[in-house]
Amino acid sequence: MHPSVYVFYAGYAALRTFALLKFSYMSKYSFAVKPVVVTVAIATLAISVVCFSFACFKLPAGDKKELIGLVMGGINAVHYAPQPVDDAFSEKIFKEFIERVDYNKKIFTQKDIDQLKSYKKNIDDQLKDSSYLFFDAVMQIYTLRIEQAYRYSSALLGKPFDFTVEESLETDGDKLSFVADTSALKEEWRKYMKLQVLQQLNLAETQQQKARETSDTVKVKSFEEMEPAAREKVKKNNEDFFDRVRELENNDWLAIYINTISNIEDPHTEYFPPVQKQNFDIQITGQLEGIGAQLQQRDGDIRVTSIVAGSASWRQGQLKANDVILSVGQGDAEPVSIEGMRLDKAIQLIRGKKGTEVRLTVRKPDGSVLIIPIIRDIVVLESTYAQSAIINSGEKKIGYIRLPEFYAAFDQKNGRSSADDIRKELEKLKAENVSGVILDLRDNGGGSLQEAVKMGGLFIPSGPIVQVRPRGSKPNVLSDTESSVVYSGPLTIMVNYYTASASEIIAAAMQDYHRAVIIGSNSTYGKGTVQNFFNLDDFVAQSDDSAPKLGSLKITIQKYYRINGGTTQLKGVTPDIIVPDPYAHIPYGEKEDPYALGWDEIAPAKYENWNATFDLAKLKSGSQQRVASSNAFQLVQQEATDFKQRRDNTVYSLNYKKFTAQQQEMDVKEKKYDAITADTSLVTVSSLAADWSKINFDTTSIARNQQFLKNLKKDIYLNEASKVITEMK
Repeated sequence: MHPSVYVFYAGYAALRTFALLKFSYMSKYSFAVKPVVVTVAIATLAISVVCFSFACFKLPAGDKKELIGLVMGGINAVHYAPQPVDDAFSEKIFKEFIERVDYNKKIFTQKDIDQLKSYKKNIDDQLKDSSYLFFDAVMQIYTLRIEQAYRYSSALLGKPFDFTVEESLETDGDKLSFVADTSALKEEWRKYMKLQVLQQLNLAETQQQKARETSDTVKVKSFEEMEPAAREKVKKNNEDFFDRVRELENNDWLAIYINTISNIEDPHTEYFPPVQKQNFDIQITGQLEGIGAQLQQRDGDIRVTSIVAGSASWRQGQLKANDVILSVGQGDAEPVSIEGMRLDKAIQLIRGKKGTEVRLTVRKPDGSVLIIPIIRDIVVLESTYAQSAIINSGEKKIGYIRLPEFYAAFDQKNGRSSADDIRKELEKLKAENVSGVILDLRDNGGGSLQEAVKMGGLFIPSGPIVQVRPRGSKPNVLSDTESSVVYSGPLTIMVNYYTASASEIIAAAMQDYHRAVIIGSNSTYGKGTVQNFFNLDDFVAQSDDSAPKLGSLKITIQKYYRINGGTTQLKGVTPDIIVPDPYAHIPYGEKEDPYALGWDEIAPAKYENWNATFDLAKLKSGSQQRVASSNAFQLVQQEATDFKQRRDNTVYSLNYKKFTAQQQEMDVKEKKYDAITADTSLVTVSSLAADWSKINFDTTSIARNQQFLKNLKKDIYLNEASKVITEMK
């Protein structure tokens, strides 16, 4: 075993001992994967998802062994419940990695899988030897098959398909088996390309129909006229897809392989290549160091799509939307051409430390070429931060706060803190004399555990907020130590299926104290674990700063528990008032992951209930009556049933008439559900007077605020929450 692995074990053992004495070090992050809205659509190749989960990074062959040794050693040393690395673990890796590489079973054949089965029970031995025999074998077959898939798909798009034939295609990878051989694989690609063309034809017809409804002069194209254009569009998409796949390097797939192994320990133990960790830090802080330009790769060009208001680019003034960046220079250094470069690689050249200069050579829309010097600065992503509004409900004013995530600037002197920001928003709402506050944690996937503890203290006197148990140790109680209460009035917390982690801590604590009424979906996400990041480069001896960067490992090191002793793990938080949700029948949450840690409970902490004056039974009864008489909520319940049916019906007809009929039926249902958000004046909402100077900073800020208010005005859930809080005494 490499000596650095022993350093790794010793280092992690020391950190773990230190963590037991001082929890704050280990609880830096409590993170859940950002929720993804469940949609029912044609399945696409899984490669297109996994390929871009990791930014490209370079790792010489000699460091591959070191990397896997560090990962496995770290997990074994500090993971809350590390799995034994045995044949059963090996079989899980075998199944999971093949599934991630080829979920839709359009790459490998059953013969390929049979060939790989010789590795099924010895991957554990390879891990102990820091060997990649299985990974290399999979990649060797994959490289061959992906080029075959490209040839199959390209050739198939050279002539029209027969859309009169009665045939269908299953699009759910879980319901599919690997086909026998390459002949059968080619047939699968034929059906897949045919389905793609059907989609394009249906889209073209739909657009044509909409155009006809608004104009009598639209030239109506026949099926025969639209079909070649649809095939050409699919061909272009197909070329782009395979180009992106070819850009992937062996190390990109290596990151996916190591992450597969990490995720088998539990879904939140993850390996992050250096760039991916940087992106995570941006998400958790809401800030990045760069120029403040949003970029897009289009037709081989790196194009500016927008400029972030107040950023370095915005202040410099010369870089504009639709500019194409040709090369990037670091100060006076020779510029590097980024024409044809992967977007993630180009971004890494453009990003940089605050105060450094980057020189962009750009081509303007008129064809002129200009060199633009920009001094990098902190870019603030305003959409990440807490935002508030006033709801006018009859004679009462209600405060509303939206918190997208629990952000914290751990290493930034003047960085933003979600708890501090919520404190400021509460103070502003109190100045407006609101009679209640709604804290909106819908779609909030979590973030900093420390911020959750601090935030809970804003609503109660001193007392416990959450309990945390490290591996093999007694639980620690994390408490608010400030006796003051920032806001003591009526409080309602909005949650949904995508409310996770730190958000669940707040909801659970306020529910246990009887401090707030929780309103939302049947349950929240159900993530009750705590993670910490470890920089793998800290555990190896490096000769200089140019040594390869190994990345970071996020490890689950603790489970957290409610102050009543239960855990949110798997079960989440059940709201006091449950309202219909369009995804009510869609399996979702931590409990759906086969590698999730289990549910358990511990002794409750000592705490005193809030002196609540509201009658929960009465509030619940009133809400149920309103929901039952609401046309919008009745539609939501119908939508939930339709979503479930569409999710389960994953077979698509490849007959043109039947496919079109299927799509038309779906479109009719979708239009019916537009009525759910049709009332754009349902909630009377306005901005706070204290925010007007910030809102009027520029046209971008004005537009952002207008969109924020527009969404609130038609929110049926916010409308119900405002009625609930109005009835709280």
